[in-house]
Amino acid sequence: MKDIVSRLKKIGEKRPAGGLKPHWLTGQVLLAMPGMPDPRFARAVIYVCSHNANGAMGLVVNRLFGEADFHMLLDQLNVDASMDTPDVPVQFGGPVEMGRGFVLHSGEYLREGTTRIDENIAVTATIEILQDIADGKGPERAIMALGYTGWGAGQLEEEIKNNGWLTAPADEAIIFDADLETKWERAVAKIGVSPAMLSDAAGHA
Repeated sequence: MKDIVSRLKKIGEKRPAGGLKPHWLTGQVLLAMPGMPDPRFARAVIYVCSHNANGAMGLVVNRLFGEADFHMLLDQLNVDASMDTPDVPVQFGGPVEMGRGFVLHSGEYLREGTTRIDENIAVTATIEILQDIADGKGPERAIMALGYTGWGAGQLEEEIKNNGWLTAPADEAIIFDADLETKWERAVAKIGVSPAMLSDAAGHA
């Protein structure tokens, strides 16, 4: 996991020539447009952990990872748990490296290996956070994601230009709550957009 953590820590290091700051989307969410051709991302809500000149990385926050169970995952990783260990949702973070785990969590929890995205949200990709959660010393709010979603340099910008994604400010309440089925609708409504309007806009550059 350490190579992913190192990659995240490089957020915003590169800037284009001339010193102009581009519109990086780190800390925002992507909402799949109704015309999204990839079924893995249909009605997806993706929290953007990193976006810079090299590309982007994000975690889907509204889709469970099959039948994966947090306590079973802890057991497989030899993390000691008890009956009091919270049941953290295990979600499909994206199709890239689905054997890797990430904990997206509230910002009050910081330790070595944690990357703070903004004041309220951070991500940790080390096994130590799983032990802290099992011991009741973890973050106040958290989701576990297996895999991540990645874009090469300029790829996300091109997909947005082609009406693949709508961008919106992140809402911590929506990101961390357990009602996955309505996250997309609530995130769209939060910015005052009607899903019907998105359907009309889909496919039009």
